[in-house]
Amino acid sequence: MEARDAADITASDLESFYRSVRSQSERLCECLEIEDYGLQSMDDASPIKWHLAHTTWFFEVFVLKVFADAHVAINPLYEYLFNSYYNGVGEAYPRPKRGHLSRPTVADVYAYRRHVDTAMEQLIAGAPEMAIRERVELGLHHEQQHQELMLTDLKHHFAQNPLFPSYRDDVLEPELAGVGDMAFIGHSGGIVDIGAQDGFAFDNECPRHPVMLQPFELANRMVSNGEYLQFVQAGGYQSPPLWLSDGWAIVQAQQWQSPLYWLHQNDEWFEYRLDGLHCLDLNLPVTHVSAYEAAAYAAWAGARLPTEFEWEAVADAWQPKEASKACFLESGHFHPGSVEMVTARAEGDVDAEVNGDRSSLMQGLHGQLWQWTSSSYTPYPGYRPLSGTLGEYNGKFMSSQLVLRGGSVATPRMHLRNSYRNFFYPPDRWQFSGVRLARDA
Repeated sequence: MEARDAADITASDLESFYRSVRSQSERLCECLEIEDYGLQSMDDASPIKWHLAHTTWFFEVFVLKVFADAHVAINPLYEYLFNSYYNGVGEAYPRPKRGHLSRPTVADVYAYRRHVDTAMEQLIAGAPEMAIRERVELGLHHEQQHQELMLTDLKHHFAQNPLFPSYRDDVLEPELAGVGDMAFIGHSGGIVDIGAQDGFAFDNECPRHPVMLQPFELANRMVSNGEYLQFVQAGGYQSPPLWLSDGWAIVQAQQWQSPLYWLHQNDEWFEYRLDGLHCLDLNLPVTHVSAYEAAAYAAWAGARLPTEFEWEAVADAWQPKEASKACFLESGHFHPGSVEMVTARAEGDVDAEVNGDRSSLMQGLHGQLWQWTSSSYTPYPGYRPLSGTLGEYNGKFMSSQLVLRGGSVATPRMHLRNSYRNFFYPPDRWQFSGVRLARDA
């Protein structure tokens, strides 16, 4: 089901959408052992059973508690245990201690999901009013965000195990098709429109507004493992001038020497993926790097990170041509690949001239990896958060974070839209995040 405005979704469509998203979360868990559900390897990552419960909590608190008078909570304390950060709801159980909860059991959490699903399906089947449809749609997109977090968190949990376990036996190999030389596609700059257009969007993507861009160039592909390895071997992690001050402090404090999940043993480089430990494939995009690492590499390469507005301006011109090549959660790869380059003539305001040829190659603007930008996660001009407690969904985090664009192999395909803004703190690197370079024209 593609993203649509709540006003265009029938009760039947909404019920189908609800069942699809809820079942997808549980399909991601079918290959897990019971011991896997409670792992919490760091404060920023949550146990899988907490994700299953929290996404259920969202529907109970923001839909059933508001619109279904007859609904009875299966356990009133769940409102405290599975709250994430909504202060308007009440106190939340401390995030770093989520892995301490052996109870409720995994069976209890699934029973909780069944209890809420039954009530939700009854509510949806009754041709709900617009306010209900909008809440349900938001809740489903919220759960899809947690599906991505389930995979990224689980990968971090498993990576702490010296056995380097595989998430599942049927993980597909990353798509490979040669890296090719990096080229830069030019954009003439000028005034461009940025922000959400048709279909569903989170409040942080609105309102659509004009932005002035100077001429710039965006790399036609992401940085590869092989290219980043050159940075590592050239002493990039030991060169203070390449790093932002806060980034250099973290490199020193945490002794970073390479991207997360890279392992150097017996003069060989390996990379942990969700299907176990592999020799480092130099042709695959480098992943699990922080914004600090991305910016340091860009400085070393004589380039910079794009702004989110530059990224979106190019995506608006190229997305129709390359969206079919995107690799998302549904692909079953769970690791970014070097997919085939797409030959296309750019549309709109983009000057896609490369070596005198206006018919250019672009790879992976959507899917594969989230791409760091240099843009602070701040509100757009005229931004208004959602009313009430749901206003805490995005707006309260518009401080000290950077925007990422594009989605990854762990992102549901429905989130393919040029205006989608992901955001993380600059040191964060357990997400599927990579590097696409930009430079001034």
